Amino acid sequence: MTYTSDEMMTVTAARVLRDGMTCFVGIGLPSEAANLARATHAPNLVLIYESGTIGAKPGTLPLSIGDGILAQTADSVVSVPEIFNYWLQPGRIDVGFLGAAQLDRFGNINTTVIGGNYADPKVRLPGAGGAPEIAAACREVIVVLRQSRRTFVDQVDFITSVGFGDGPGTRQRLGLTGAGPQRVITDLGVLQPDPATCELVLTGIYPGGIIAEIKERTGWDLRVSADLTEIAPPTDHELEVLRGLLATMPAAQPASEVAQAPQGATR
Repeated sequence: MTYTSDEMMTVTAARVLRDGMTCFVGIGLPSEAANLARATHAPNLVLIYESGTIGAKPGTLPLSIGDGILAQTADSVVSVPEIFNYWLQPGRIDVGFLGAAQLDRFGNINTTVIGGNYADPKVRLPGAGGAPEIAAACREVIVVLRQSRRTFVDQVDFITSVGFGDGPGTRQRLGLTGAGPQRVITDLGVLQPDPATCELVLTGIYPGGIIAEIKERTGWDLRVSADLTEIAPPTDHELEVLRGLLATMPAAQPASEVAQAPQGATR
């Protein structure tokens, strides 16, 4: 089967999720990836949405974190403060998905303002929501977004959610308990932090990908891993399941076009 760059990105994100994991899920591509994983290789993946649903098993892709299908199919529904105070902050969630308006070489995320300063920006964005706490406390974070020089910048205009700050030691100094962004999955490939410098490095490329193009669409001098791997294309089964999930969405708003705001930034 032929496939799109968004399908490649979604399948790649889904493959990272292991059976039995607890996963803090957002709407859009992260929701597609998490539900694809649960419908294929990770049937015991525990989906947690910010609205308070734990163990949701939606048969269709939810339209928002407040979609009734999440509560109807969940193992439990708790309050939003309990999700954050009992599940997230103590480190009980294995992986959290985040999006970004800007991402820099150290995995810091901006979803607050673009240009100017906080009081007088060129563009004011939806804001933080629960993203800073997800970035701080999840055992690991996966960032999913399309790659361009507009989104992949040398230094974000505002740090909404801390990745690795200005390099090694930042998370420890700030008392952040999670491991931070361990993968950035884009429509061009996969970036991961260098263990020594914490700078994001290209570690995976899709079939037919061109390193020069990926570097051109990055706002810093992107390093390429010596162990760069080619990521396997989606299987026919993965595509069939993903497209089946997407078919459940209203025609006017397919999940791939839902804004990839960070967790909690939209209601």
